[in-house]
Amino acid sequence: MWTEHFWMGGMWIFPLIFLTVIIIFVFILLNRGGFGPPWSRYDRDSYGNRNEETPLEILKKRYARGEISKEEFEKIKKDIL
Repeated sequence: MWTEHFWMGGMWIFPLIFLTVIIIFVFILLNRGGFGPPWSRYDRDSYGNRNEETPLEILKKRYARGEISKEEFEKIKKDIL
């Protein structure tokens, strides 16, 4: 008889709160160690490491496009290296 009053008196909220706390705890625990749920995965090693060109590569491209002369190319190359 007391079980009928247990659930009708609002005691159903405690299992719901407990389940919510467990879900939040597991989510926080999974995100602490550098890994997480599958939907948030990305390549962390190369995330900030974009394939940026070196100054020498940029200089070579500018020379190839004809933006600078051979003398300018050699002078800037010497400054870079």
